[in-house]
Amino acid sequence: MSDNDKLPRRPTASLLVLLGLLLFVLVDLFAAEPIDPYLAPYPTALGSGQVPSGAHCTNVSGID
Repeated sequence: MSDNDKLPRRPTASLLVLLGLLLFVLVDLFAAEPIDPYLAPYPTALGSGQVPSGAHCTNVSGID
């Protein structure tokens, strides 16, 4: 018996990955707050100077 006999086959591994991804999306869907589209910056505002807020990575000193 080789070490490869202990590993799952490709269809089993693919099914496990897809089920894990589905579980992750479902948990995120029910656990996260919905995005308020009226408070979110426009997708085309990239580089316009409109500063995002609410995350630790947006606390940059020197930006008003």
